[in-house]
Amino acid sequence: MSHWSFSVSWPALAWVALALLAFAWFGVRHWRARQASRRITLALEAVRWLTLLLLALTLVRPEWIRKIRQTRKPVVAVLYDQSGSMATRDCLAGRSNAVTRSEWVADVLAGRFYAPLEPRFTVAVEAFGAAPGTDEREAGGSDLNGALAAVARKYANLRSVVLLTDGDWNAGGSPIEAAVGLRSKRVPVFAAAVGSDRYLPDLELRDVKVPAFCLVNEKVAIPFGVQSRLAREVRTVVSLRSKAGAELTKELVIPARGYAHGSMLWHPRVEGDYALALAVPVEPGEKITDNNRFATRIAVRREILKVLVVDSVPRWEYRFLRNALERDPGVDVRCLLLHPGMPKGKGRDYLTRFPDTRDELSRYDVVFLGDVGFGDGELTLKDADLLRGLVAEQGSGLVFLPGKRGRHLTWPRSALGELLPVVLGARNAQGQGSAFESRLTLTGVGKGHLLTMLAENPPANGRLWRRLPGFFWHAAVEKARPGADVLAVHGGRRNQWSRLPLLATRPYGNGNALFMGTDSAWRWRRGVEDKYHYRFWGQVVRWMAHRRHMAAAEGIRLFFVPEDPRAGETVFLHATVFDKTGYPLDGAEVTVELRGPDGETQQLPLTSSEEGWGGYEGRFVPRRGGEFGLSVACKQTGRRLQTDMVVAKRTREKVGQPARFEVLQEIARITQGRFRLAQDVEQLVRAVGALPEEIESERRMRLWAQWWWGTLMIGCLGLGWVLRKAAGLV
Repeated sequence: MSHWSFSVSWPALAWVALALLAFAWFGVRHWRARQASRRITLALEAVRWLTLLLLALTLVRPEWIRKIRQTRKPVVAVLYDQSGSMATRDCLAGRSNAVTRSEWVADVLAGRFYAPLEPRFTVAVEAFGAAPGTDEREAGGSDLNGALAAVARKYANLRSVVLLTDGDWNAGGSPIEAAVGLRSKRVPVFAAAVGSDRYLPDLELRDVKVPAFCLVNEKVAIPFGVQSRLAREVRTVVSLRSKAGAELTKELVIPARGYAHGSMLWHPRVEGDYALALAVPVEPGEKITDNNRFATRIAVRREILKVLVVDSVPRWEYRFLRNALERDPGVDVRCLLLHPGMPKGKGRDYLTRFPDTRDELSRYDVVFLGDVGFGDGELTLKDADLLRGLVAEQGSGLVFLPGKRGRHLTWPRSALGELLPVVLGARNAQGQGSAFESRLTLTGVGKGHLLTMLAENPPANGRLWRRLPGFFWHAAVEKARPGADVLAVHGGRRNQWSRLPLLATRPYGNGNALFMGTDSAWRWRRGVEDKYHYRFWGQVVRWMAHRRHMAAAEGIRLFFVPEDPRAGETVFLHATVFDKTGYPLDGAEVTVELRGPDGETQQLPLTSSEEGWGGYEGRFVPRRGGEFGLSVACKQTGRRLQTDMVVAKRTREKVGQPARFEVLQEIARITQGRFRLAQDVEQLVRAVGALPEEIESERRMRLWAQWWWGTLMIGCLGLGWVLRKAAGLV
């Protein structure tokens, strides 16, 4: 049986018919009134009336409805989730021991819980989501919306959907969209929530930060955190093991359902490639044990860092800094004293002039700039441009150490102004002194920063810095610049912006700049000799030279950002190439061969940096996690550098997260279905069986929504314009 349906009442249709008749009557009168071109006028009025008819029909939205009698059994689709989150072990469902969500689903499917529906319905069992351990789990995730929409398209006579899932969706659109589509087709969804909507008892080791490499005899701070889902306080011991068999331990007290962080100082004494493993013992009652361990790798190399110290008056800060760097076996230091009106400083490891060419300056990993400025007998503006290029293009570090001469006020007027982490106070060139001792106070960032880590963990580090001997002078500073990380502030003074930032870092190009606003770090030796003073400056040098030595071979250096990339995010490659004499090589042909974890290789050409310095850049996006091999080659020199990069997998699917009952409840509500817990799946089967049989189904053709309907209206309007032109009305 078929019939027309309109979206207006019959009285409204009668008024539309009267309007059409009135328009036809006026059209006939207009045709009779015109003596010339009567045929064209008749055609024009007919087209006008037809256009008005089409417009009126569009407004009342006619639909041709056909009743189709079903000859086949309706379909009930059983959708079950096999994504990564279903590996969570939190499903009891009448059992004494918890099983994983996927195991519970497998059991109920093996028991054919849907068997009572088979006499009346055709039952179609289908899976969605990627199975644990497949590549799709890493890249695709769980698309609940796509699964519901796909089953609605697949079965024309779909009667209902039984959904077995934990409700965790992390790909595709919102499942509410598919629920609305199923509601319009009168297909209810009966959702069984698999899993628990609360966290399981668990300890999770996380927030572990390990650099890609370090140097021999360098103390590496490895911070970590432990999240507890247990209802009691936990006293545990976190262990750190390496391939050499050495083990470090750290006692940790974690409050009930709380978080605790700690740090270990790892001191490698032999170079090599180390596998590090942090672990937390499994506590009684824990349900998830695979997140109690974190494994990574770190390369330990024997490198000599080249440092240049430029200052004027040999103040105490300079003297003790020079001693600290000279006694560091991993540092090769050169000094330059520029004091106008006096001869340049002389002695062992002293320079007679500033390295005023790119080739000479590019050998330095870190440059310390003390109380020296730009002018007669000091540095030149060309030197400032070279320092800026060294940091931006070659990834070197620049440390600003202002002094009482006030020559640091010339820095903002040079190319170095772009690198400064702080805004200097221009009114007080000599800085601010005090008769009372002041101290540095670490910020939240500074307490856990590798540069300022002098204790074993951030809380102890903050307390240690408060006990360090203070200072009586500091440079006039107004505020930190955008993008800077403030590590320490003045313990007592503040201005209209906040506390005065006296220790701050700021990235610039490929390198970093550090500002130290006091000249009294040497006083930290009081009572403990070199313990903290040497450690701090040693960490400064190694932290700022870190990128330049991430991967190095004869004539080639390479670093990549970020150091711990994840699948799907862009990795920026920066290579520095030197000729056979050790000077930066520009205009060369440099390529990187990428070897993925599946053995597939890719050639990536690097482009030369605009400012030269032997820098070459490129980027790529790893599509999957695993170990990538990088081989950098320079055609002109014939040299090659090989290194590895570990890309973390993109784990959209989280094991151990609570099930999302609210998602399933909303889907069931919108589609007028039912929501039950996993153990009540039999109730859902009975509810599906109680659905009335649909012997007839409707198919609607919306006349007003067809593409040819709009084309016909546009054609009538165009034809009307042509006829008006022919009749001389335009």
